[in-house]
Amino acid sequence: MNINATLFIQAIVFAILVWFTMRFVWPPITKALDERAQKIADGLAAADKAKSELASANKRVDEQLAATRNETAKLLSDAEKRAAAIVDEARGKANEEAAKIIAAAKAEAEQQSVRAREALREQVASLAVKGAEQILQKEVNASVHAELLGRLKTEL
Repeated sequence: MNINATLFIQAIVFAILVWFTMRFVWPPITKALDERAQKIADGLAAADKAKSELASANKRVDEQLAATRNETAKLLSDAEKRAAAIVDEARGKANEEAAKIIAAAKAEAEQQSVRAREALREQVASLAVKGAEQILQKEVNASVHAELLGRLKTEL
């Protein structure tokens, strides 16, 4: 066989192979490659979207944490103010009670002083009667001389 005929036949077979490959084999391969490229692009887009959502979620969490910290600080401040007010109120009530107790004690002491003076006056009057009795060497009747003894008590 002639080399030119062999080359010509091989060229025809090669052309048929190229046509068959371009017609039946190449489209499914390009379709699969395009689908794969699309899936990769979608995955990258989803990753970028998830990254941005994560960043916004982190930002919201930070904002909520800051708000919670501020609210907690405010609540603590209010609680401290309320505690101070309660302590001041209790201190005021204690001072009032102390003043009442002191006033009652002073009144009681004054009453005891008045009672002690009256008892002392009675004793002095009794001693005066006994002294006068001894001086006069006779008994002085207290019921008879009640008016005199009353004046003597008031003078003392």
